[in-house]
Amino acid sequence: MDKHPIELMLKGYGLTTAEMIYRMPDHTHVLNSFVWQDYDIAPDYPRLFEFIEFWHDSIEGPLHSVRFTHRKQMSAGEWRNVVGEFEVGKFSRRNLRLH
Repeated sequence: MDKHPIELMLKGYGLTTAEMIYRMPDHTHVLNSFVWQDYDIAPDYPRLFEFIEFWHDSIEGPLHSVRFTHRKQMSAGEWRNVVGEFEVGKFSRRNLRLH
């Protein structure tokens, strides 16, 4: 994806993390794991299913199972424009103004 993560989160994307358990190609009784992570949209998860299709078409190790979680980290309603800042250590009583 070419877009910045903040832009994706504001459009409703969340961070999806998946653990793929797969069989080793030469030793099918041995299982291994691979962790994949990308920004995706629930509940359809188009990026995750695109990667699973890629795995089926291009990777020799057949998938045993896929376990995933999705965390929507920010939505448009949670965005705030911050108009000020201060540095720790530069704050004194003299600079404090109560409104």
